[in-house]
Amino acid sequence: MAKQKFNLNPNPTFKAKVAIPVAGGKSADIEFTFKHRSKDALKDFIDEMKEKEDLELLQDLVTGWDIDDPFDAESLEKLVQNYPGSALAIYQAYMVEMSGARAKN
Repeated sequence: MAKQKFNLNPNPTFKAKVAIPVAGGKSADIEFTFKHRSKDALKDFIDEMKEKEDLELLQDLVTGWDIDDPFDAESLEKLVQNYPGSALAIYQAYMVEMSGARAKN
């Protein structure tokens, strides 16, 4: 029997690298672990996100990262404060992954 390559029940999380903009330098690629959402849940999330601050938005998207700092609200807030473009970069990377918009290898 052939090995199944596709599953109608996706993993609850997935990993993707995000280029975090660094002022005066090259962006830093950080791997984040994101929450997967169904089409309806994603639509609801998008509808509700306009009312959320960056920290709350990121807490609704991300469950972990591959940097040495602990993944918690304090560290997320530090990321957003020290790298103002980070929240948008993370959100955009999430949407690209969820929509399948980027070319997969």
